[in-house]
Amino acid sequence: MRIARFTTGDEPLFGIVTGDLDEYGQPDPEAQIVALQGDPIYAGINPLDQTYRLDEVRLLAPVLPRSKVVAVARNYAAHAAEFGNEVPEEPLFFLKPNTAVIGPGDTILRPAASERLDFEGELAIVIGRICRDVPKDPAEVAKVIYGVTVANDATARDLQRRSGHFTAAKGFDTSCPLGPWIETDVDLAAIKAGLRVQTFLNGDQVQDGTTAQMVHDVPALVSHVSSLMTLLPGDVILTGTPEGVGAMEPGDEIEIFIEGVGALTNKVGTR
Repeated sequence: MRIARFTTGDEPLFGIVTGDLDEYGQPDPEAQIVALQGDPIYAGINPLDQTYRLDEVRLLAPVLPRSKVVAVARNYAAHAAEFGNEVPEEPLFFLKPNTAVIGPGDTILRPAASERLDFEGELAIVIGRICRDVPKDPAEVAKVIYGVTVANDATARDLQRRSGHFTAAKGFDTSCPLGPWIETDVDLAAIKAGLRVQTFLNGDQVQDGTTAQMVHDVPALVSHVSSLMTLLPGDVILTGTPEGVGAMEPGDEIEIFIEGVGALTNKVGTR
């Protein structure tokens, strides 16, 4: 099931997106969205008597974390190598504030202090219930996951290099596009076996990897993070990016496609 957050010009609603996706993660031209009562993470699936064509609504970020976005660094060996970094023995992560989150179609704004803004296409895990000290057992981890979505861990690379830390470089407003929806049918075995992750810059492929290349898989990430901090419903974990990251310039369009999940597209601008 695909859960989206959307607006028709009024207050945002949640809904179920119907129809199939094509090989590029795009929905059927006749796709519809059935509105739901409340946030389904908290209220469950309660359809309303309101149905819209998908092309008649504006999709928003499918989740606005009330607490945090946890982003995992250097979780693909080839990406770590392309920046001359070692692969960490245990997951290395940092936090992005929820003010960094934007949705599909929104503009990623390069901070005024930066001249180098990079894309990083990633699979994102959405937490469905409060949890702490989750065992690494995939069956136990599956119980706390609400779904997955597509993310772009936009990075002001020059700020990162100057400061040596991640907060300013990766936590600025608009640095965490999410969408276009949450896919709730999560198969951890399929993620471990490998979902294709591709990034396209102005239509040209610039990243092409699979989730099988993760150093630490999803159960390991959820278990490790939850051993250190409580995860709340709606929290998001970004699982790392394959090699091939590069610069985005104002006016560019960046699209991230994850097999079986969907495609997230954003424009790039300046603040």
